[in-house]
Amino acid sequence: MRKFVAPLLAGVLAAGLLAGSAAVEAQQKKTLVLVTNAASDFWTFARRGIEKAQKEHPDYRMEMIVTGQATAAEQRRELDDLLARGVSGISLSVDDAAHATEELNKVAAKAVLFTTDSDAPQSNRVAYIGTDNVAAGRNAGNEIKKALPDGGRIMLFVGTLDADNARERVQGIREALAGTKVEIIDVRTDQVDFTKAKSNVEDTLAKYPDISLLSGLWSYNTPEIYDAVKAAGKCGKVKIVGFDEDPRTLRGISEGCVQSTIVQQPFEFGYLSMVNMIKYMNGDKSFLPADHKIIVPTRIIDKANVAEFTAYVKKLLGK
Repeated sequence: MRKFVAPLLAGVLAAGLLAGSAAVEAQQKKTLVLVTNAASDFWTFARRGIEKAQKEHPDYRMEMIVTGQATAAEQRRELDDLLARGVSGISLSVDDAAHATEELNKVAAKAVLFTTDSDAPQSNRVAYIGTDNVAAGRNAGNEIKKALPDGGRIMLFVGTLDADNARERVQGIREALAGTKVEIIDVRTDQVDFTKAKSNVEDTLAKYPDISLLSGLWSYNTPEIYDAVKAAGKCGKVKIVGFDEDPRTLRGISEGCVQSTIVQQPFEFGYLSMVNMIKYMNGDKSFLPADHKIIVPTRIIDKANVAEFTAYVKKLLGK
């Protein structure tokens, strides 16, 4: 049996050397991370974009961290953990930008910092990649006017007004509706609690029986509106205009229960965050506009194009 000992030892040593080499290589790879502002299907599309970037740049490690509690405190904890890990780049959907400047500047001093989806322009971030949310709000406002040509009372729903994208969408809607007979009763928030999001809609339907339209400003709000309106037997009577491409939202459009939705391109948020952080780390700043905002266009999805768009979504998600 002794004659097998040397080859066995040689094999063990070789395996050890390979494992050690792989570990060293992994440690040498720079890590890039996208941090979300909430747990939502919306970010699955961004993950697909990150996966595409990872295939193109295997010499980097790319991750997504889905913020569970959707609070500024949770984001600060996650950012502190990432800095402790020594990550090289972070793209962040900022929660409560008005109070996050100090924390974001601490991040920007140690890593390349981008924002995506929701900006913090007062911080030292390199660039914002995402939607012009005021313009997207105007698009939603125009869709509301189309749905209510004679005016009516409406309610808006969103996770929190601490986020820039939420406030900017409300601003755009108000601008589009100025001078019309459409009245915004209020903006109801839910702190990204899906149960609360639905109960906000149910309470509105009960308190305002004459409500004409409900509008959800974050990706999960419109599906909750759709479910509540359908359960109340008010599809078509109470109009719905929303944001993003949740499957229930698209189904609602197909059924005629949802008028339209303003969709972003979160796939591009993920992809462009990764490839542009790499460019910046390698000294290439040619991709940066003068205002450091890389605007990704939105689309309006309604009954006319929902079937085509739904097929695109399924293909993107591999369904």
